[in-house]
Amino acid sequence: MNASGWIQFFIYLAVLFAITKPVGLYLKAVLDADGKTFLDPVVKPLERFTYWVIGVDPKKEQNWRAYAVSLLVFSVLTMLFTYAILRLQDQPWLSFGGRLNPQKLAACSPDLSFNTAASFTTNTNWQSYGGESTMTYFSQMVALVIQNFFSPAVSLAVAAVFVRGIARRETSAIGNFWVDMTRITYYLMLPASIIGAMIFISQGSPQNFNAYDSVKFLDPFVTQVQKVDDKGNPVVDAKNQPVMVNQTVDTQTIAEGPIASQLAIKMLGTNGGGYMNANAAHPFENGTPLCNFFQMIWFISIASGLTYYLGKSVGNIKHGWAVWIAMLAMMVPCVLACWHYEAAGNPLHIAAGVDPADGNMEGKEVRFGVFNSALFATTTTDTGCGAVDAMHDSFTPIGGLIPLFDIQLGEVVFGGVGAGLYGMLVYIAVTVFIAGLMIGRTPEYLGKKVQSYEVKMASFYLLIFACVILGFTAWGCLSNWYNPPGATANNGTNNSGPHGFTEILYAYSEAAGNNGSAFAGLSANAPWYNTTLGIAILFGRYAMMIPALAIAGSLARKKISPPGPGSFPVHTPTFIVALIGVVVLVGALNFLPALALGPLVEHFLMYAGKMY
Repeated sequence: MNASGWIQFFIYLAVLFAITKPVGLYLKAVLDADGKTFLDPVVKPLERFTYWVIGVDPKKEQNWRAYAVSLLVFSVLTMLFTYAILRLQDQPWLSFGGRLNPQKLAACSPDLSFNTAASFTTNTNWQSYGGESTMTYFSQMVALVIQNFFSPAVSLAVAAVFVRGIARRETSAIGNFWVDMTRITYYLMLPASIIGAMIFISQGSPQNFNAYDSVKFLDPFVTQVQKVDDKGNPVVDAKNQPVMVNQTVDTQTIAEGPIASQLAIKMLGTNGGGYMNANAAHPFENGTPLCNFFQMIWFISIASGLTYYLGKSVGNIKHGWAVWIAMLAMMVPCVLACWHYEAAGNPLHIAAGVDPADGNMEGKEVRFGVFNSALFATTTTDTGCGAVDAMHDSFTPIGGLIPLFDIQLGEVVFGGVGAGLYGMLVYIAVTVFIAGLMIGRTPEYLGKKVQSYEVKMASFYLLIFACVILGFTAWGCLSNWYNPPGATANNGTNNSGPHGFTEILYAYSEAAGNNGSAFAGLSANAPWYNTTLGIAILFGRYAMMIPALAIAGSLARKKISPPGPGSFPVHTPTFIVALIGVVVLVGALNFLPALALGPLVEHFLMYAGKMY
């Protein structure tokens, strides 16, 4: 933990603080149906034309049930659209005669298409595939990029609905889904993505339709690969072990394509799915330290600004900042813990001669180093982005525990675009309910009584998250879901013991948390993994989003009671501490036993001389 890292960390926090208010003010203008922005002269005619085309009256608002139905219908239709493109991407008519599929990539399998369509529709962007070796340019630009716009817009719309439910009184009207989607896309996602794409191009990200290039190595090398038969099937011996053959490697394929445009929206919308298999560790996606820093600010910007939007909308700016401070107070210790253990390195590596000053550089890019890798890993799992510039599977046990636990907190430490705010508002409802019980009066949140209905919906929201993660993890550990001919790893894990367990636990945590980052050690492109991860992804999105909408609808119908001597102020240090306590305790109580079986026991075994 050196001075350079501390300086960078303080600069990062300062920039994050500086952008929160202006982003929040702009979000207020965008998310208010009659809000005015500097883009109105150009975009307003397009907005009106869109309403005319889809037959929507922008003045007519919906109740929470109608809003939820619109949201679900839209999500189902766009998911089917994405699935169809992935299944048909090898067809000449879908790649403009092959010009958008110069590598002649095959269509995706049914299970991979389902998993990918579910993943990108839900803002998860988990990938069981390598982008440059699986997806055509058409699939990347149309099927995936469209979802990169739509999926964060959906969750941002739900966050706006929740805030409206708090701010409004005695009404069932909470907005119009189609209006929210249109304004978010036109006034926020599109213009910001254009700016972001130009910045990424300036940092070395390609934006073209060229076929992949091949270059000759100056120093060819020989490696061993598994032998395959004439049909491309892996060959095994009589003991079911893979038959290995020597292969000379003298060329490298350089993938290209429309990378910058996808990179801009995937980071802004906390989508995170990589154009390249190596994701943000690839130099075409993240070429410089400046680009790395910009990405970490880019994917947290909207989530941070939403806290100010909350305070502005409910007429209590101090409350918005209190929520921001609570989020920051949970993020900072996680960054420092991850950085500390990665900087300390692996004692077994040090004993073997690695310089302790280097820290744990396994799985990290030299151009980023330990600190930036730890900061990226923590913030990408705090925010629900899921992009990675280092392989979490290669982190030390505690270093890898931090991003895993960030996800298991419910993606509310800033969280994904929209999802982080409405998830935190659910936690706030639980916090004020507990505080009300402690002082013996009906709990209130900004003048709205928090009653049994809201608590039941909040409980469902929190329980479904834990049940999906722990249930599928247990099922995956007991089932042989990945066992192709010649496979030696159990259940697709690259490691045995607690580390292998962590790989499975991480996969279902990120699926239910709609994060999408991978531990990079699980071979999940198998029918049962693709199917169960897809189901976990859908439950983690809609089984939690609908209760949040229900709470918003209930709050909107309530009267506002004037504050009294027993009211719980929601802008004080007491509120911040109580909120952090509820978030951490719920996460710890639900997942501590599982974490004890994985990264915690692996940490102690590492110091006992055992590695996995």
